[in-house]
Amino acid sequence: MKRVLKIIGCFTAMIVALIIASYIGLSYYYRGVFSYGSWYNGVYCTGKTVDEVNAILTDRHDRKSILVIEDGAKSEEINFQDAGISFSFEKVLQEEKDSQNPWTWVLRILRLGPYETIEPDFAIDERVFEQAVCGLNPMKTRKPDDAYAVRIIHTKDGYTLQNDRVHVLDQEAVKTQIREAILAGKDSISLEESGCYKDLPLSDEMLAKIDLFDKVNAFQNCGISYRFGDEVINISANDVSKWLILDENGDFTFDENGELAWDPALLTAFVDSFLEPYNTFGGVRRFQTTRGDTVTIKGGTYGNLIDMKAEREYLLKAFSEGIQEEHEPKYLRECKGKGLNDIGDTYIEIDMGNQILYYYQNDELIISTPIVTGNMMRRRNTPSAVCYVYGKQKNRTLRGPGYASFVHFWMPVKNGIGIHDAPWRDTFGGEIYKRDGSHGCINTPYEPMERLYELTEIGTPVVMFY
Repeated sequence: MKRVLKIIGCFTAMIVALIIASYIGLSYYYRGVFSYGSWYNGVYCTGKTVDEVNAILTDRHDRKSILVIEDGAKSEEINFQDAGISFSFEKVLQEEKDSQNPWTWVLRILRLGPYETIEPDFAIDERVFEQAVCGLNPMKTRKPDDAYAVRIIHTKDGYTLQNDRVHVLDQEAVKTQIREAILAGKDSISLEESGCYKDLPLSDEMLAKIDLFDKVNAFQNCGISYRFGDEVINISANDVSKWLILDENGDFTFDENGELAWDPALLTAFVDSFLEPYNTFGGVRRFQTTRGDTVTIKGGTYGNLIDMKAEREYLLKAFSEGIQEEHEPKYLRECKGKGLNDIGDTYIEIDMGNQILYYYQNDELIISTPIVTGNMMRRRNTPSAVCYVYGKQKNRTLRGPGYASFVHFWMPVKNGIGIHDAPWRDTFGGEIYKRDGSHGCINTPYEPMERLYELTEIGTPVVMFY
């Protein structure tokens, strides 16, 4: 029995000695490599040296460049290798390695995952880095400070201030901010958000030019607009800017009170050119027909005629006194619609070439009917013109040389010519009008004429063409 116990004791001592020896051996082993359970950036590093882990992490590291966003839309990439930028995990790995006690490796035995995330250290070759940064487009196009000027220029929007000294790229700030972004581990940098733009100082001459522009801008933004029905047209800064008087060098001039000098004659000339297109009475119109083509129609009784004399006087007074308002012109002759398209979306279209009458209400085709217009053979053809319904009457007898015709619905549109039903006709449309047409009126079947009479208001445009 004693012998058995002795054997067991010896065996136990040998096992303990073996465990101790193994532990001491591993502790010595871990003095030169990473200890048990070492994970960095997803890499299992147990038993590897700092140099071995650094090589693996450097090879796997995906930050090879930085994106430089220049103005929110354009961007360029700086490649680290081309810019003299290198990186290494050696320093941080060595610190991690030095922090590990090789004699306590057994305490890390339960570590099972990639617990540690580390960032590399960057080394920058300043000469190569500066060359790469200066190769960016905004850096290459950046001019010397004295090349950034303040100018008053004339454009399609009138006079504008071109102040080049605002928001100028600061080249030194660009170098600094990109370097700091790289060292901070950023993938991109916005020059705008990083404060890489600055305002250059202004000279007394530049400040005086800015003050002058403020006066010019106040002059050209007169704040007067014209209303034509639903359409409102502002008198633009470009229009008003042309009233200013410039000297032979193209510089602004001033009156005896030190105010900007301008020519009232140029204002009145503007009134004529500005308002003339809205004088539609008796003019030439281009009309898009239902059949699909565009016809040119001259004359007629429909349209607007603006009192140009009154408008010259109004604008001269309003502008001189600094009045800012929405103004409706005074008319010598006024029709239902206003503006360039005064026919609008509710009208009667009489296609005499195809002998069809259309009635549109709010751009919707309500009535389409065949008609008979003036007798072409007897030269009683209905005229091509843009007129309007100036009256409505029921149960009227139409009289003329050698005839008296009773109609139920009568709507005159020009002199003795009108739209009416024709009880004496059985058929409409086709080529009836060429030999058996009317005395000039637009003969219409009873039922569509009745409806047209009910829907049509006095003043409704009537567009007649062949």
